[in-house]
Amino acid sequence: MTDRLILHGSFTSSSTYKPMLFLALSGLPFSFRTVNLKNGVQKEAAHLAINRYGQVPVLRHRDLTLVMSNVILDYLARTTGHFEPRTEQHCWQAREWLSWENDAITNVARVRHFARFRPDVSQDIVGFFRPLAEAALDFADKSLQGREWLVGDACSIADIGCWGRMVFAAEGGLSLDARPNLAAWRDRLMAMPGFALPYDLIPKKDAEFAGATSR
Repeated sequence: MTDRLILHGSFTSSSTYKPMLFLALSGLPFSFRTVNLKNGVQKEAAHLAINRYGQVPVLRHRDLTLVMSNVILDYLARTTGHFEPRTEQHCWQAREWLSWENDAITNVARVRHFARFRPDVSQDIVGFFRPLAEAALDFADKSLQGREWLVGDACSIADIGCWGRMVFAAEGGLSLDARPNLAAWRDRLMAMPGFALPYDLIPKKDAEFAGATSR
């Protein structure tokens, strides 16, 4: 059993980026263990022993092993107190956003995946998911009208969870700049201490992060 947070993931994974960004913005120390998706490490016995689904990320903390990025965000918020909304109503609303993200914003990740990593497949697949991704971005943009954050008056796991997939929108030919509320929200996130984009934040090799607990 260890109190140190240990995150297993991949630098190409939007699901990995979400808890990585949480930890970076929180200034918490943690260890990163890379899982090479290109080489199929996620399907090997050692990884399947900690994630039955053969996916990333995985968070190990104390005597717990957690999978699924939004479950991990929920756990981190509850355990550390960072990015947890102030009221009970807002806490539940933040988790509603995470559930919605898993259903709707995931289409942004699908468009990006097939456009960038699977150009060999029929473009009809991208064409199927693109309208769903555009609709999700439009909904988030409308929801941010007159607001700085998705829930309450501060950044929460709702924002981190939704941004974690939107960050790759451009790789699928999707635009946040065309949506002024989303663009302003993105800029607020990027101005936060500890913020980094995925390829700058997630290492390709195992790494130790000392954190900055004064944040």
